[in-house]
Amino acid sequence: MPQLRKRSVLLSGHATSIALEPEFWAVLDEMAERRGVSLAALIVGIDRARAGRPLASACRVAALEYARSR
Repeated sequence: MPQLRKRSVLLSGHATSIALEPEFWAVLDEMAERRGVSLAALIVGIDRARAGRPLASACRVAALEYARSR
């Protein structure tokens, strides 16, 4: 089983940690860099648009959609 890497993010004033595979973190880091925002700001945007989906899943889907669009 691949190792998950946890990162802490502040969402709506509360600290939360997200565990994702390093490959997903790499894509999210690239997304944030290309958009000129911090990783935290990117995740806040993903959080706002996730429509009830678990945050980690929403981050994976966002990374997949970004990778497919390149």
